[in-house]
Amino acid sequence: MSRTERRAPWLFLSPWLVGFAVFTAGPMLISLWLSFTRYDMLTPAEFVGTDNYRELFTDPKVATALGNTLFFTAAHVPLQIVLALVLAGLLRRAGRAGGVFRTLLYLPVMTPPVALAALFLLLLNGQTGAINDVLGWFGFTGPNWTTDPAWIKPGLVLMSLWTVGSTAVIYLAALTRVPPELYEAAELDGASPWRRFRHVTLPMISGTVYFTVIVNTIASLQVFTEAYVMFYGNAQTEAGRDDSALFYVIYLFQQAFGSLRMGYASALAWALFVVIALITALQVRASRRLVHYEGEAR
Repeated sequence: MSRTERRAPWLFLSPWLVGFAVFTAGPMLISLWLSFTRYDMLTPAEFVGTDNYRELFTDPKVATALGNTLFFTAAHVPLQIVLALVLAGLLRRAGRAGGVFRTLLYLPVMTPPVALAALFLLLLNGQTGAINDVLGWFGFTGPNWTTDPAWIKPGLVLMSLWTVGSTAVIYLAALTRVPPELYEAAELDGASPWRRFRHVTLPMISGTVYFTVIVNTIASLQVFTEAYVMFYGNAQTEAGRDDSALFYVIYLFQQAFGSLRMGYASALAWALFVVIALITALQVRASRRLVHYEGEAR
């Protein structure tokens, strides 16, 4: 290759490389340095060593926020995956109306998070909410989703399933790529529908499931907008939440822009980065046994 040909790829990549350096890598390095300082944006940063990281292990709010975040993630991700698989299976059998149903299923994903939070604040109202009204039709008394600390996180998990359409559409694409002859062979061998799903469908879409598990896990560990809009700055829910809706990123936001403790907030951000990296590494390790890629040797 000539020198011009070797330079051409870098020329086309340069806008992204510059953007990455200025808007991603640069701020990350600055926040890493700030995590070792005491900085309030009003006075020069003061180097304090590892004091911010030591405070992480003694701050009770960090333990509460991290526990709430892990609870939300552990509930949201499996429910999102299972419900998306069910919906994808139904969409696959929708026939000519599949396009309409796909559109209707995906539309909620386009709802702005702030509007979604406002909507579910009304739906989850313990006295006049539609969800409790529906439960009443079946003889159940609905809880106070937005004021009872025991039901705040389950309510947020329920709200998070509103955007299941994006995952369902991904699974639908994966299901359409499963060779039909595998189902025919399994049916000829007398395999039940559950066995066909367990031994044919799941292995063939395991790569897609693995991808969505990682993406949804990372997103769940960074949950912020909906919970913040619903439970912070809202007079009706402020008194009853008892830190039940205090997620990790919300606490990080409070420390950064409420208390102006940018150094401590940067340490919180890097601690979350480490937690996400560890959880992702465990998922990658588990994928070596559970994920099947077409054409790979076994």
